[in-house]
Amino acid sequence: RRILGRNLGSHGYRVETAGTGREGLDRDPGFHSDLVLLDLGLPDMSGIEVIAELRARTSTPIIVLSVRETEADKVAALNIGADDYVTKPFGIDELLARVRGALRRAARSTTTEPIFRSGPLTIDLARRRVEVDGVEVHLTPTEYALLAALAADAGSVLTERALLQRVWGADYGS
Repeated sequence: RRILGRNLGSHGYRVETAGTGREGLDRDPGFHSDLVLLDLGLPDMSGIEVIAELRARTSTPIIVLSVRETEADKVAALNIGADDYVTKPFGIDELLARVRGALRRAARSTTTEPIFRSGPLTIDLARRRVEVDGVEVHLTPTEYALLAALAADAGSVLTERALLQRVWGADYGS
């Protein structure tokens, strides 16, 4: 954590660290992160639980860093709301590229109209809320990510590869 924090700091990022899942989740509510790097192996709780709690209150990009390399672990993290998954060990250049990519995607999503409407469908992108005819629709994080990706490019044709990469990350789509 310290080495990674120093390395990211030397590349111009302001880094805040937490040693446990609860410590990270209990940060000052006024504190806004641009990105969360999360290890699934936490001493006090499951990283999957942390992702679920974060997703319930923010759309901040989450990149998982983990020694767990099974497909089931990756799919679980991505389905619950992680934006990317990096298996340890990794090179700092790869991580920096993924951080830049996640921040670019997040910046693009905040510069678009925060409310998308099409017929009876309303998507509040800032609050991650979906309604049809005024009735809230509860979606899984993956369902929401797919819907938001389609709404972001409404009127355009998106390939299966483009959707896979937007929702599950750059490693997907082949």
